[in-house]
Amino acid sequence: MIQLVKGTKDIYGVEVKAWQKIEEKMRRICETFGIGEIRTPAFEFTELFVRGVGETTDIVQKEMYTFTDDGDRSLTLRPEGTAGAVRAYIEHGMHNQAQPTKLYYISPTFRCENTQAGRQRQFHQFGVEMLGSYSAAQDAEAISVAATLLKEMGVHGVELRMNSLGCPECRSRYNKELRHFIGANLDKLCPTCKERFEKNPLRVLDCKEESCQAVIADAPSVLDCLDEECTAHFQKVQDILTEMGIPFTIDPKIVRGLDYYTRTVFEFVSDGLTVCGGGRYDMLVEECGGKPTGAVGFGLGIERLMMILEKQNGALVDNPQRDVYIGSMGETGLLKAQGLTLALRKDGIRADCDTVERSVKAQMKYANKIGAKYAVILGESELESGQVELKEMETGEKEQIALQDLQTILESKLKA
Repeated sequence: MIQLVKGTKDIYGVEVKAWQKIEEKMRRICETFGIGEIRTPAFEFTELFVRGVGETTDIVQKEMYTFTDDGDRSLTLRPEGTAGAVRAYIEHGMHNQAQPTKLYYISPTFRCENTQAGRQRQFHQFGVEMLGSYSAAQDAEAISVAATLLKEMGVHGVELRMNSLGCPECRSRYNKELRHFIGANLDKLCPTCKERFEKNPLRVLDCKEESCQAVIADAPSVLDCLDEECTAHFQKVQDILTEMGIPFTIDPKIVRGLDYYTRTVFEFVSDGLTVCGGGRYDMLVEECGGKPTGAVGFGLGIERLMMILEKQNGALVDNPQRDVYIGSMGETGLLKAQGLTLALRKDGIRADCDTVERSVKAQMKYANKIGAKYAVILGESELESGQVELKEMETGEKEQIALQDLQTILESKLKA
């Protein structure tokens, strides 16, 4: 038997109903905020992610699924959503439209990393990208989308943590200070962080190893290296969030795992897990071949969100139920049941009937299994008399009704 590839998952049955419920809320909230959907290809030229995500990131160095096609071109399965959205923004001239351009996506994403709870090698990401503004107001709007979504989903104990990395000049100053500080404690770092230190010392702040956390606990703050303009920008983000009623804490250790971030970066945390994260990326559009463009966005892993929701609130949806089961006896009854079932379905009633030609006893067992609220059996006597017995499955109560009134009576009962 051929089985699933490690790090992937089949989604079906009641679980897919939960996915649909979550995705519907995401789409509705984006519609409210004026954010349009974009669907980019599952694979792009590898160079897009190397340039866009950053050569020093774990994603590019260790986690991408890259292959060479028949045309000897290097292609990579999408490891994150921002780079593809930016490529589409440039390629389709979206900058010529009314700005800002606000996009969202719900996409399968691929990273070759160790599997764990809420993290798969193929996972699904909800992302929002807002391009065309350098204003702090755009940062606050993006954050407000994430805050609204998590509240709407019912995630408890959510904490918004923010930081600012400043502009490239601020970041360069901070890198020098950080390199000097970490260099004096290099022997205390884990092997991965020793490698990170040489390529991008900011990445050391992202490490979760206890030994590294102990070292960076006293590291200098990037906020002390911000220039006047970047400081004012970050303060304005805070002022707008305060006006919006969105609480936050400042955490100078937040740097996010991607090289393209500038100025504001943020994470929403619940139960000690990062549910959602993002920030401003003012250099990325130009890095990918476009004109200088201010931009901000965030990403959210749907698997992790669902894991947190189920832990906090239990099952996301009940087992799906059917409104009515139309059972049958004999050939005439089967024919009538098929026609009646379709007529009910066309009217929006969730009806089912026998397509396996079971016995009546087996059909009633099946009606119970699929959670039918009501059931009727059509046989020759019912068709001749025009009367059927409508049974309420939960209580066992029965009532005689005219077959021609079945649809009207069901509609009345289901709406009650």
